[in-house]
Amino acid sequence: MQPVPRVVIVGGGLAGLAAAAALATEGVAVELLEAKRRLGGRAGSFVDRQTGELVDHCQHVAMGCCTNFLEFCRRTGILGHFAQYRGLHFFGPDGRRSEFFPWRSLPAPLHMVPPLWRVKHLSVRDKLAIARTLWQLVRLSPHDQRNTPTIGRWLSERREPPAAIQRFWQVILVSALGESLENASLSAARKVLLDGFVAHREAMDLYIPRVPLNELYDQQVAAWLRALGVTIQLETPVSGVTAQSVILHDVAHGTTSTVEADAVILAVPWRRAVSSLAPDLVGQLPELAPAAQFGSAPISSVHLWLDRPITDLPHAVIVGRLSQWVFARLGASACYQVVISASHELAGRPRQAVLDEVVADLRSIFPAARQAEVVRWQLITEPDAVFSVRPGLDGQRPAQKTAIPGLILAGDWTATGWPATMEGAVRSGYLAAEQVLSYLGRPQKILVDDLPRSWLVRLLGAQA
Repeated sequence: MQPVPRVVIVGGGLAGLAAAAALATEGVAVELLEAKRRLGGRAGSFVDRQTGELVDHCQHVAMGCCTNFLEFCRRTGILGHFAQYRGLHFFGPDGRRSEFFPWRSLPAPLHMVPPLWRVKHLSVRDKLAIARTLWQLVRLSPHDQRNTPTIGRWLSERREPPAAIQRFWQVILVSALGESLENASLSAARKVLLDGFVAHREAMDLYIPRVPLNELYDQQVAAWLRALGVTIQLETPVSGVTAQSVILHDVAHGTTSTVEADAVILAVPWRRAVSSLAPDLVGQLPELAPAAQFGSAPISSVHLWLDRPITDLPHAVIVGRLSQWVFARLGASACYQVVISASHELAGRPRQAVLDEVVADLRSIFPAARQAEVVRWQLITEPDAVFSVRPGLDGQRPAQKTAIPGLILAGDWTATGWPATMEGAVRSGYLAAEQVLSYLGRPQKILVDDLPRSWLVRLLGAQA
């Protein structure tokens, strides 16, 4: 009887968790090492000092097009903790509300026509321009080069109406990409719009957690992994990563030890990958040098505890203002989170000024907010929330398989074809697991296929 192969995974974010879930299901002995006190990476929560409740640092949302993330949730038994919504609630600059719910009775992409036509804060000219430009975009070649324009420049070159850019393209893409139109690549924008809105009638369904992120990943997924025999070590920094060993650091006792394995998955953020390696391996992995220089984009969230509820909506999209999304905290009567992606402009601004503008935004669209008072609040900004999807980035993202047999990479920053999302992280973990199984002589497909593109989308010529 052959011994059970052993794999060490360095990093307990979604990429590492996905790789651990896939390998453990295939009968591999897995040891998961995480430097922080909790699992989940950037998908985490903090403890509110006044109530002792867990509050997410920033709202995380998945969509129907996130096939691998949803499969990971099914596999680990947490999908039931997500609320599914069929559409969006837009509030225009004048405060008018528009319901953006795709028509399931029409084939994609025609399912998007009725909701787009009924958006109140866009003129007829804007809507026609958006429809024309959207189809031009999805028919483009998906190749990404350093000299290709950003999505913002591409829209301007096509003389897209300024109102359409501000009230549609910016609203959709900044939230999805976590980056401004002036910085985001054309290919990344195309990916989001084609796979997330145009190609399938269920692609833009929203999945929002009903429970705090820590409960999902640090508790429930961790318990599921442990039940499969996965060893999890928290507060365990590592260094000297090779294909068959990892050096562990016991900070409390000032000692080090070595863990050996048949293969190692390095699933740490892009800026930590090189520093985690054994020094003699750095020169053998030149593809990691560009990754260490990837830019990043911030995301800010304003947590508000009010003296009364201001809306019965679970979520809403705010158009043409500083605030971009507002989420009602499930289970709390008057707690809201306002999310501002690509929040570069907030750097250096007084925190009180940010709060005042956000509250003014809410009062402009929710009548009940005009009488509400802020009981307390908190502004949280993650400066490196996502890697910046700038032109030419795709060619710099390393594959999961490296030149060193047995050493595999994972992380949303690796070559997944997706921007910095939960889907990209899980995809990288599944791809890393496939590489490990292949290396161990047990090839197995783990990655889940995308939603199929409708017959009409294929007929109209959208490229792969």
